[in-house]
Amino acid sequence: MKKFIVLFLLILTAGCANKMKPTDFKDQKPRLVIEDYLSGNVKAWGVLQNRSGEVTRQFKADLNGKWDGSQLILDEVFDWNDGERQTRQWTIKKIDEHNYEGTASDVVGTAKGYSYGPAFKFEYVLLVPVKGKNIKITFDDWIFMQDDRVAINRATMTKFGIKVAELTVMFVKD
Repeated sequence: MKKFIVLFLLILTAGCANKMKPTDFKDQKPRLVIEDYLSGNVKAWGVLQNRSGEVTRQFKADLNGKWDGSQLILDEVFDWNDGERQTRQWTIKKIDEHNYEGTASDVVGTAKGYSYGPAFKFEYVLLVPVKGKNIKITFDDWIFMQDDRVAINRATMTKFGIKVAELTVMFVKD
């Protein structure tokens, strides 16, 4: 039993050792300046996959952002393929060149954002409605700028540190 616990802890810590960091992208191009990219109209399409990789839902979305020099107000409208419509309004404040904080009505506390090179990482806990109840899901959300119009988003969703779903989104700026 003791060997099993030691082996489990080694596997657990080994998985954390190679975790990608925003600073890994600091010298890469093109640079993603989130308040510039998300200002104005952006279209998005995405797929939600369960933990085994099966696509469970798809959506298209319209995003409209307004930057006032210190914060971005981002309105999102999601149309899911099962007929559900979701809306969210983010307030994203720029703290300095690389750090951001965000809030939305269904986000628990404050989201933390990090921007380096073409990558933007957003970490937050979202209240997700499931069978009439809101459950807290942790998002590890990455956006990667491809060119001046296209960005790709990958989000890993976890509960108690265990992956429950993944989200892949393609953004195209009008």
